[in-house]
Amino acid sequence: MDSRENIQLMGTRNFTRCESALHSEVEALRWAMENMLQHSPCQSFGTDCNELIAMINEPHEWPRFATELEKIETLQICFPDFKITHVPRVRSQLPDFLAKTARSFRRELLFIGCSIPVWLPRPPQA
Repeated sequence: MDSRENIQLMGTRNFTRCESALHSEVEALRWAMENMLQHSPCQSFGTDCNELIAMINEPHEWPRFATELEKIETLQICFPDFKITHVPRVRSQLPDFLAKTARSFRRELLFIGCSIPVWLPRPPQA
């Protein structure tokens, strides 16, 4: 999102099963960071997962995630103004919808773009 909270770029990917939901959050952030390096000058990332923000801010307090957090710390070097902020669930319906849609695909799904592609189902209108 830009400073006015307009979506600039979105994406989704269905990963193989992770050890836990928190591992999935970390993996999704890593994937997003890697892709932003290729597709956008984005410096700011959002999540509805407070634990993920805590992990990024205090990685030494999460030894079970040391390997995953090292990868993210390495990627952070590429983002001089890296920020991760909390996005309340009520404001993250589109990302939640994309994540649920990706999980339901029986084959590999990977998409990055400015809008939802025509081949993906549309979110229900509120």
